[in-house]
Amino acid sequence: KFKAVNNRDRSFTPHKLEQRMKQIQESIDRYLEALDTADRTQPADLPAKTERLQDKLSKLRCQMNDLREVERQLQQQPDRQLSQTDPDARSMATSGRGTGIVGYNVQIATDTTHHFIVAHEVLNVGHDRTALASMASKAQEGLGRKGIGLIADRGYYKGTQILDAEKAGVQTYIPKPMTSGSKAEGRFSKADFVYDAKADEYRCPAGQILRRGADQVDGEGMVLHSYARYGCSDCPMKAQCTPASFRRIRRWEHEDVLDVMQQRLDRNPNAMKIRRRTVEHVFGTLKYWMGSTHFLTKTLKHVPTEISLHVLAYNLKRLMNILGIAETMKAMRFARA
Repeated sequence: KFKAVNNRDRSFTPHKLEQRMKQIQESIDRYLEALDTADRTQPADLPAKTERLQDKLSKLRCQMNDLREVERQLQQQPDRQLSQTDPDARSMATSGRGTGIVGYNVQIATDTTHHFIVAHEVLNVGHDRTALASMASKAQEGLGRKGIGLIADRGYYKGTQILDAEKAGVQTYIPKPMTSGSKAEGRFSKADFVYDAKADEYRCPAGQILRRGADQVDGEGMVLHSYARYGCSDCPMKAQCTPASFRRIRRWEHEDVLDVMQQRLDRNPNAMKIRRRTVEHVFGTLKYWMGSTHFLTKTLKHVPTEISLHVLAYNLKRLMNILGIAETMKAMRFARA
């Protein structure tokens, strides 16, 4: 995440706006109580004190009117976010707990041999779940070949995106997020159930079979197969499995793609270490060059150009570090010829 030219105080979400309006209303109520107290006690300096309080109340009411206008504009935004300096910038969570920035989500793909940036993209959404397929395609184009391997972190794990990348000939390495509610509550998760592809059924930790039932379609249009075993009440492991009368497992119709990817990841346990020592260094270098304010331009029309210039500078400097200046100039003259 890279900072945009937009102060956090000029970026609004419904929750943030509600909290700001609540704070101002509390301040208004506090000053009104102070005025009532001043009227009752009638101190010697009452006129001067009343004038100061009235001035503060006037400013607060103006701020409240401004926020009501912001509320009107916010309701017209499709993603319910409003950035007043850079309209395309968005509030995004960062790795620090409870922290965030107003900025852009910069996507970068780096080759693992020479650490050149082979593809980049600028998004104004705060997550990476919909970026995988696009970046995989751009990386293959940048490298000039198909069949590449792509390592990404858990934030990119989305079944449909992984499927699209695999269809394009990209071998993906993405760890699955640990989001099982059952596991968090101390019960068996889906990973504890063994899938038999030939019989199209699951075997539970107690050795019982979950057979396929009716299919379902989720909110994103994904077809999910349902597997269940009825009559779990007499199972000695029921308390470790489900609080319901039976256990149900759902499986995406293309989940075999995810299974193959997981097997590939299991065979390459150092994949995530390779990712960290490759692309994290690139992000750190670019942010160091850009300074604490990061971007200097505004809107999606200009910000991608700014990051493209930084990427060009990074790759040129990387090339000179590898070849030396003389060989780099020779290569550039050869490429231009």
